[in-house]
Amino acid sequence: MPDSAVINPFPTITLSEVIDIIFVAILLYTAIVWAQRTRAVFVVRGIVILGAIYIIARYLDLQMTAWVFQGFFAIFLIMIVVIFQEELRQLFEQIAVWSLARKRIPPLGSTTTDILVRTLADLAKEHVGALVVIRGNDPLERHITGGIPLDGKLSGPLLKSIFDPHSPGHDGAVMIEQDHITRFAAHLPLSKDLRQLANVGTRHSAALGLAELADVLCLVVSEERGKISVARDGRLREVENLQQLGAVIQDFLREKFPSKEPGKLSFQFFHENWIAKAVAVSLAIGFWYIFVPGSKTIQVAYKIPVSVENLPAGMKIEEIEPAQVSATFTGPRRAFYLFDARKIKVTVDVALAELGRRSFPITEQNIRYPKDLTLQEINPSTLKLSVKKTSPPDETNRG
Repeated sequence: MPDSAVINPFPTITLSEVIDIIFVAILLYTAIVWAQRTRAVFVVRGIVILGAIYIIARYLDLQMTAWVFQGFFAIFLIMIVVIFQEELRQLFEQIAVWSLARKRIPPLGSTTTDILVRTLADLAKEHVGALVVIRGNDPLERHITGGIPLDGKLSGPLLKSIFDPHSPGHDGAVMIEQDHITRFAAHLPLSKDLRQLANVGTRHSAALGLAELADVLCLVVSEERGKISVARDGRLREVENLQQLGAVIQDFLREKFPSKEPGKLSFQFFHENWIAKAVAVSLAIGFWYIFVPGSKTIQVAYKIPVSVENLPAGMKIEEIEPAQVSATFTGPRRAFYLFDARKIKVTVDVALAELGRRSFPITEQNIRYPKDLTLQEINPSTLKLSVKKTSPPDETNRG
């Protein structure tokens, strides 16, 4: 069995590399949140499972399986672009908005929540359909079509007049921002999630469709059933009572527009969605470990026992010299992470021993090792073999 060389598992890290890890962790956290909010989460889980299978195949030296997965990952980026065109467009749009450092949208007032709850309750009681969109931090212009601009102070009578069945714009959505109705009679994208849209109407489909694409809270009043539903982060659910409706609105506003008390340290950043943040940091450290110190070339020597094959019949080995050789390999550090030294084999063909040959060269062809590594040196490079003929069986003892 080969003697394993010791590789330092804790490479040094510089301040610039720490900043690099933090930046990558932020990007990974953004991607994780994006995957959670969209339908990409199941595809991401599948990719993680395939990646784990590939790592296991490499460790177990399953060459054909590893080759198949290498081909898959070669077209991985193209597959991602094709499958998630809309989601990637949304992600890049959000990054562009952050880079512009736009002015933060002021939160809605507490009276606004009361107005919405009372008005929607009255509309539900009268079986008047309504669709109200409360904007979060995402831009909505790309997802909304039509509608009539209106810079009106939010009030119950104004909402009821808009959703009056005799009003031309009662079938559209009302957009609320900064305690104002900015647009009414707007058309929203429809969702295709048939599981959540069972037994509901077009308003619910529009509310869920926008909640799948943007950071919004959509409030829906069913005209047929007189029930109130909310759509957020790609999920649609019916509220049980007005207290729950008010709590949903307040939770949304508190999360999107948190109030900070001056002079008081807030740990909300660390408590909010901490599992995703921990996963992002762990992945960033793992990627750094693999691609930064892991890409540096190192040199490692192993002591490998020598074995022979094709020994002619009627011959017996008395001595092999040397019994083991020293093989020096170079390669990226990451090539040694999943490297099992027990799989290195030095095998010499001694078929010519019956012709009196006793010295055999040990070359690269005699050593089996991973393709990611480069064999630098074999010491010694010659195998000396001492053999003798075995005694033939006694003919008198046969039968």
